[in-house]
Amino acid sequence: MATHPDPAILLCGELASLSGLSTDTLRHYERKGLLCSQRLANGYRSYSPEALNRVRMIQRALSVGFSLGELARFLSVRDEGGTPCRNVRALAAAKLQQIDDQLNSLSQIRETLKGVLETWDDRLAETKKGDQARLLDFLADGPPRKTPPARRTPW
Repeated sequence: MATHPDPAILLCGELASLSGLSTDTLRHYERKGLLCSQRLANGYRSYSPEALNRVRMIQRALSVGFSLGELARFLSVRDEGGTPCRNVRALAAAKLQQIDDQLNSLSQIRETLKGVLETWDDRLAETKKGDQARLLDFLADGPPRKTPPARRTPW
């Protein structure tokens, strides 16, 4: 990689190398409004040394669930002197709640699937080799319950 005489700037390839991202990704971030570059006389993109920290922050924010669009909105407000901190925090809290909801849902699915497998194992144990156990037909009756449903008395 060729270097340039001005240590106060990073060329696109240098920033890509330091951040572990491709130049295409950096250009994509720029199109989305996440990064800002200047053009040198030769047409090359140049970035300030602070751009590396910004790219690292973007990568970390993406890894915890923020989208590029969300980051672009928040960074735009911040770059214009605003304080999006409470909105950033509120969005992070909403994302955490969504993850908790998904985990609860997955936990319920897991428990249901465990019950299905237990029932299927019982059916397979009672089925003669070569006979159909009709395991999938069992699903038409609904998932197994941990406790039997209460009997309704007709009065």
